[in-house]
Amino acid sequence: MTTIAILYQALPPPLIDGLRKDPKPGGYADSGADIGCALRGAGFDILTPVAEPDPGRMFDWVFPDTLEGIGAAVNAGADILWANTVLFEGHPIEAFLHSHWIVGQLPARQQAVDDKFATNALLRAQGLPVAASLMTGAGLTPEQLAAEGLQFPLVVKPVRGRGSQGVSRVLDAGALDAALAALFDSGAFGKLAIVEQYLEGEELTLTVLHEAAGENGGPLVLPPVRRFNHADGVAPYNGIVAVTANSAALAPVEMENDAVCAVMQDCAAVFEALGALAPLRIDCRADAQDRYVIFDVNMKPNMTGAGRPGREDQDSLCTIAARAAGWDYVGLLSAMLACAWRLDDQDQILVRSHHG
Repeated sequence: MTTIAILYQALPPPLIDGLRKDPKPGGYADSGADIGCALRGAGFDILTPVAEPDPGRMFDWVFPDTLEGIGAAVNAGADILWANTVLFEGHPIEAFLHSHWIVGQLPARQQAVDDKFATNALLRAQGLPVAASLMTGAGLTPEQLAAEGLQFPLVVKPVRGRGSQGVSRVLDAGALDAALAALFDSGAFGKLAIVEQYLEGEELTLTVLHEAAGENGGPLVLPPVRRFNHADGVAPYNGIVAVTANSAALAPVEMENDAVCAVMQDCAAVFEALGALAPLRIDCRADAQDRYVIFDVNMKPNMTGAGRPGREDQDSLCTIAARAAGWDYVGLLSAMLACAWRLDDQDQILVRSHHG
């Protein structure tokens, strides 16, 4: 039996080109504990930093993603490193990519995709429907907005953000200037921001997994999840409102809609274009023509799941989608394990379920 160690974000995210991704309080230890507790309950060999982990104490289940923390897990016998953290180029896990199976993204790819502006530009260049936007470090004139086809209302958000943290809708030039100033003055994200087309239509979130998680070849797209009860046009940050309170998977008959079928195909194309190896969460909203347009790609979606004491409402968007596909939480986690990968001597990617 393979032994799994789950990592949490103990390292502060680096400053990249003057921009940063604000760390999540607790460093995803909450979802790490959810993962570990659920898998151990299903019979998986979960390595923990304490001999008798308490389901009510999240840090009992996870190792820090420092070199020392990963080394401790490896020295204790871990075969699989579950990178439930934000990876970046130069992350300590890079020392183990050839020797251990990884659940997570290639660090350099995750760093690249976390630049939301560059990622959307890349996808737009490939013909995928992406919200119009520009990047700025100062106020914008009406002429600058018009040159990009932007008009109010607009969305202001960090370049390297996390979920809806720091995201706001603005209705006029004064509100735009105030939102940019507040974002820059916070110091949380750096001195550049994205100003983006606001899409008035329905919001869907899609979870996409590596082809190793399915049976039909190509990326596996789980049932889309509808978001509702927005706060001033923006889905509230899940640290404030549990997504189970404002999200529900589409019914099978709704998935037969042409626009929904099209966005599922688009999201599969996104997964392939970005070379993802672990689940992506892709956020889309319908435009005036009822076509779903991509506005955010998350290489490290939240992976919480109900099960531990007091967390009955903590299914993530990915977990909600998985349940609609007929999986329970352990089923989703098992599919992620099937996609674990490592590098061979020529730096080629080997997927565990394909290579043993």
